[in-house]
Amino acid sequence: MSRFLFVVPPLAGHINPAAAVAAELAARGHRVAWAAVPGTVRDIAVGGAEVYPCAAPARVHRPSALRGAAALRFLWEDFLLPLAAAMTPGTRKAVDEFRPDVLVADQQALAGALAAERFGVRWATSATTPAEVGGSTATLPKVEAWVRSLLTGLRERFGDPGATHDPRFSPELVLAYTVAELVDTSAPNVRFVGPALHTRRAAPQFPWEWLDRNRATVLVSLGTVNTDTGSRFLAECTAAVRNRAHRMQAVVIDPAGMLAGAADATVLTLLRVPQLDLLPRMSAVICHAGHNTVTESLWHGVPLVVAPIRDDQPFVAARITAAGAAVRVRFGRADRVRLGAALDTVLDGPDHQAAARRLRDRLRAAGGTGAAAGHLEALAARP
Repeated sequence: MSRFLFVVPPLAGHINPAAAVAAELAARGHRVAWAAVPGTVRDIAVGGAEVYPCAAPARVHRPSALRGAAALRFLWEDFLLPLAAAMTPGTRKAVDEFRPDVLVADQQALAGALAAERFGVRWATSATTPAEVGGSTATLPKVEAWVRSLLTGLRERFGDPGATHDPRFSPELVLAYTVAELVDTSAPNVRFVGPALHTRRAAPQFPWEWLDRNRATVLVSLGTVNTDTGSRFLAECTAAVRNRAHRMQAVVIDPAGMLAGAADATVLTLLRVPQLDLLPRMSAVICHAGHNTVTESLWHGVPLVVAPIRDDQPFVAARITAAGAAVRVRFGRADRVRLGAALDTVLDGPDHQAAARRLRDRLRAAGGTGAAAGHLEALAARP
C-alpha cells in the first residue's frame, strides 16, 4: 500500500479528474489524502480520505473583457501566484504529517510541486488541459521568459532554489487527461490517459421525460466561470435552436439563471444538470471549449460547436477543430445565424460525427482512471 497526496486548486474542472484517479487508487487499497481549500473536495473525496486545509487568496473578480495577454497576466499575477503563496503552509503541513510516497500536483496548484521539491518527495503532475502539456507559451519566447521569471521567484520563496526543472511539469510523470492527437508535444514523461471520469455525488435531478427522441438534442454550456459573459451568447443559442424547433431541442446550463422562464418544449434551462448522464443522449454540444466538457463530449462521440473565450480554450478549440470533430465560431460575434449554421454543419454532415466517433475510440483506448492510477502506482514503486 502506498500513500498519495493530491494537491488541487479550488476549481471544479481541475478537481474532478483528480477525484476520479484518487477514487481508483483508494479502491486498489492505497491511502489517499488531499491538500485543498476547505469545502472544495469534501463532497467528492473518497469516504475517509484525509483533507488538509489550505488557505485561498482573497477572491479577485476577473473583468469579463480580458482576453489574450491581459488575461494571461491576470491569471498569473492575480490568481496563480497568490494561490501558491496561500496554499503553501497547508501543503507543507500535509507533506509533513501524511508523508506521501507520491505527491500529485495539479499544474495550477504550484504549491504542491514546490513543496515536493523542497522536501524531496517524489511527485507527478496532473495536467487537466492539453494547452499546458507541452507548454502553451513555448512558441512565444517573451511570454515564456516572463512566466519562467515568475516561477523562479516562486521557487526562491517556497521551493528548492537549486532546482532547475519547470515546476509545471514533473520530471518523472505528467498525467495528461487527453490523447496525443489533441496535443502538440513529444515530452517523454507525458502519459496520455484520456479523460478521468468520476461519478459525481449529489448529481442534480433531471426531467428525462422532457427529451424528445424524435428530435436532435443539443447541450449548451459555458462552464461555471463564465456566467458574467454568457447571457447574450446563451440567448443566441436558444434562438438558433428555436428556429429549428421542428427537428431540434436544447438543454441549456444556466448557472446564473440569466434565462429564467425560457423553458418550453424546445428549450429547457436549468441551473445544473447531470452532464455525464446526459451526454449519451445528446446529438451535439455547444460550449466554450473547456477541456473537461470537450473530452466528456468526445468520450460519447458527440460533435461540438465551440466558442472559446480565453485561457486555454482557443488552444483546445483549435485542436479539436483540426481533428474534424468541431466547428469553431467567434464568441463575441456568434449570433443565431452563425450558431445555427454551425449546428447544421455538425448535425447534417457525416464528417464531424465520424471524427467525433474516431476520437471517442482513441480516448477510451487510453485507459482513463485505471491507466492514470497504474502510472502513479508504478511511480511509487520505483526504487
